[in-house]
Amino acid sequence: MNIIFFSRREGRAKHFNLAHPFAVAAFAAVLVAILATAFSLGFKIGESKAPPRGVASWTATLAEQQAEIKELKAELQRRVDAVAMRIGQMNAHVIRLDALGKRLTQMANIDNREFDFESQPAVGGPESDIGAAMQAPDLNSLLNGLEQKISSRDAQLAALENALLSKKLDEQIRPDGRPVREGHISSYFGERQDPFNGHQAFHKGIDFASPQGSDVVAVAAGVVTFSGEKAGYGNLVEVSHGNGLITRYGHNQALNVGVGRTVSRGDTLAFVGSTGRSTGPHVHFEVLKNGRQIDPLTFIGR
Repeated sequence: MNIIFFSRREGRAKHFNLAHPFAVAAFAAVLVAILATAFSLGFKIGESKAPPRGVASWTATLAEQQAEIKELKAELQRRVDAVAMRIGQMNAHVIRLDALGKRLTQMANIDNREFDFESQPAVGGPESDIGAAMQAPDLNSLLNGLEQKISSRDAQLAALENALLSKKLDEQIRPDGRPVREGHISSYFGERQDPFNGHQAFHKGIDFASPQGSDVVAVAAGVVTFSGEKAGYGNLVEVSHGNGLITRYGHNQALNVGVGRTVSRGDTLAFVGSTGRSTGPHVHFEVLKNGRQIDPLTFIGR
């Protein structure tokens, strides 16, 4: 294959034979140079537009670390919330224990200055040379121990309160004192001469001489089981105090309570009179234990 060129200056034609080895080599060299130049330009353009080497991996690593930090913060907040809730529960227990301690102090008639639940207890002592920073597991262990101690103290104080209440109730329902606000003992429990026939007889109670119409009072808390007229007793009030104890108040002018009435120590049951088998205004006072009269002087002496 030949390529013909015409020259205006020389006025003649020139031709090149493309099949000549030199022409083929020259053409191949030019083609290789063009391809090399295009490849070099494309690589430089692509490198300028692509992100720097390693930036993508750094971005992914940073995103993972941020996610881990966020999860750690959330976990820490959950633990703080759990500890705060436990501390709140313990604080509620402490408040209840303080209230219970105040009640027990009042019930036991203990000086408030001895057990002051309004202020922190005084503590002290030399500082120890050995110590270590408290770690989270130690804090959890400490909270568990405190909760167990508080629960134990709560149960102990509750048992003590029940015991004091029971003791206080026993004291309230146990006959104690005189059935009149004013007056004196005119006849004791035991053998005596009957005031009506002079014969020897057993007196089953104690007589308290008192002004007509004055108050007859309960010597203990209880429930009225009889209120009315009874042979020999006249107008009688009978009060049951539990534990087999019953008190009777006889010869009253008038009655102030009915059957089923709950009374406390010092409540007015009736008014002094001379009804029934009586020689004058007084109260016939009896104490029965399991249905049998016993000497009331034991309780009056209390």
